[in-house]
Amino acid sequence: MSNSLMIVDDSATMRKIIMRTIRMSGLEMDSTEEAGNGKEALEKLSSSPVDIILCDINMPEMNGMELVKKVRELSNCNDTKIIMVSTESSQELIDELMAGGANGYITKPFTPEKFQDKLSPFMN
Repeated sequence: MSNSLMIVDDSATMRKIIMRTIRMSGLEMDSTEEAGNGKEALEKLSSSPVDIILCDINMPEMNGMELVKKVRELSNCNDTKIIMVSTESSQELIDELMAGGANGYITKPFTPEKFQDKLSPFMN
């Protein structure tokens, strides 16, 4: 089985840092995709679903909360796992995201071990 990943963050630098951290964690991804905001991610997902989405919350055009709701409406993304990656750490916000369909939450700053812990259960 394959593991495909999409990193959704409005910062290209942060997308690179996340990808490097995942490599350092020892997790193997067969394919990776990037998107600069939720709208761009949704366009890519509609034609090419992924196994795991790592998503920031605060982004222009469509934020992470809106993206979670929209992805959960896509029939081709029923099995897609969504892990939020953000500096936002209020329990209320995390609870709201989890209730809205997110599968996990990683706070910045993060470590390779955090990615290992959160993503391993979802790897094929």
